[in-house]
Amino acid sequence: MEDINAIVCNPAYQPLLSVIKGARNGFVYGAKIRFPHALVMTFLFGRGDLRSKLTAIYRATKQHSTNLAKFVAIFKATAIVQKRLNGGVPRDLDTLFAGLVAGYAVFSERNAVNEQMMLYVLSRVVASFIPRQPTPETVALGKPHPPNSTAFSLLATLTWGSAVYLFHSKTRRQTLQSGMVNSMQYLYLDSNYWSSLKTLLWHNK
Repeated sequence: MEDINAIVCNPAYQPLLSVIKGARNGFVYGAKIRFPHALVMTFLFGRGDLRSKLTAIYRATKQHSTNLAKFVAIFKATAIVQKRLNGGVPRDLDTLFAGLVAGYAVFSERNAVNEQMMLYVLSRVVASFIPRQPTPETVALGKPHPPNSTAFSLLATLTWGSAVYLFHSKTRRQTLQSGMVNSMQYLYLDSNYWSSLKTLLWHNK
């Protein structure tokens, strides 16, 4: 065991092992995120018998975790190659290029899981352009800063207003993501119909 620890702690192997651990962390994090989400959504809104629901949960969790593992591994490996080609000196745009390569390799195929993951990341990227609150100089460099309150209020207002407008527009609803359409159908349209006190307050239909 000491010999193995000596190898894994050898700085010469650090780049390669960082790719392996990155893939490991991507797989674990993806499973932690997707499994409870898939479990809840499948049993709340999914159709079919127990076996089909469990299969759907397993497939979604597997795809999410393996895709995240592959993305991290490809990203880190590409960044390492670029650094070595530049004489061991990283460049600012190396991470962008590595992210583009990994993003295309892993997430370019459109499917339900990839679309959900892409939309999640996209929302965070867009939100990063919101002006930030002034932060004291004592705050550590790189620590996330909260958004400016006024800018956040404006973005939230536009986001929710646009969402309900697009959903209720007969010519624009089809441009929304299917999961969002299903959620809004439940919230805004299904709530217009009931046939008894039971379907008014207890059951949707």
